[in-house]
Amino acid sequence: MLDNINQLLLRNPDLLKAKSPLFINLPVDDFFKEYHEIQPQAVMTCYNTNYQFHLQAERLELTQMTSVFNAHYQSNAVHDLVIIQFPKSKAELTFMLAMIKESVAKECLVLVVGENKSGIKSLAKLTEQQLGDCAKIDAARHCLLFASNMLATQESFILANWLKPYSFVLKDTTIDVVALPGVFSQNGLDIGTQVLLENLPKKINGELLDFGCGAGVIASYIGKVFPEVNLHLLDVNALALYSAQATLTLNNLTGNVFPSNSLSDVKGKFNHVISNPPFHQGLKTNYQATETFLSKIKPHLKPKGQVTVVANSFLRYQPIMEEEIGRTQILAKQKGFSLYHCSI
Repeated sequence: MLDNINQLLLRNPDLLKAKSPLFINLPVDDFFKEYHEIQPQAVMTCYNTNYQFHLQAERLELTQMTSVFNAHYQSNAVHDLVIIQFPKSKAELTFMLAMIKESVAKECLVLVVGENKSGIKSLAKLTEQQLGDCAKIDAARHCLLFASNMLATQESFILANWLKPYSFVLKDTTIDVVALPGVFSQNGLDIGTQVLLENLPKKINGELLDFGCGAGVIASYIGKVFPEVNLHLLDVNALALYSAQATLTLNNLTGNVFPSNSLSDVKGKFNHVISNPPFHQGLKTNYQATETFLSKIKPHLKPKGQVTVVANSFLRYQPIMEEEIGRTQILAKQKGFSLYHCSI
């Protein structure tokens, strides 16, 4: 099966001609094999900021395709076609276009594709400083396809300059945060994380895993309040991982920051696992990663290991924790969020 976005692209084969195409955050399915069939000489690059999609792209085992997972795309290749999926965050699109402009040919065709409800209809206005001759080419499967070209600009791309800073104070502890566009709670401390941090267990020590770390807010706060803790931070998103590492550094903390698709790359055991887990993937609501995490985390807990999770109160994670980990209590119920805590 092909995702609707990829079906729309394949409806326009004349636009897909290229020697060195760059695909950015496209759904990973048989599109890439079909593309290879219609453009057998093309040397494809699949760039994903989502680690799950990156792993899926690697498993395709296409000899003419390289899969890249990183916060900063850099390449010696000169791409003559760029296809990018319109992201959930509009700021992330302008960030991506600024980042890739040094890797595209002068006459590079830029295709932007996305679901109707994604905000893609505002593409021309949003990218007026970056894209020229932006035109709607096709519409089908509740998706839109736009074609454009990259405008010339002399401004160099410096990744660190895109980090947005803010600070917060909680119980006399000050945390400085930086986050790239599209990273969760980039603009300030979110309510769920605040509820979690205000109601943490009174004692935290040993090895701590921050699951779905985002910009590293939770781990950084715990690292300051409980300085003897060894911090481990994972996320599926490359932009989040870069932000989390930068946030740790800003707060004079160290930690093991690594990518993982749910628990795919988690090794070792932990005394504490703490999370404000995401339940959106792009525009869609997706509980699977969190439910998998909760059902599979127990083997990664040390004796008397503890799990603390904050979530919207309508998300029924407590029964899963009760069944898969142990007796679960509600430490707090505030502002539409519930804080669940259990131990083995």
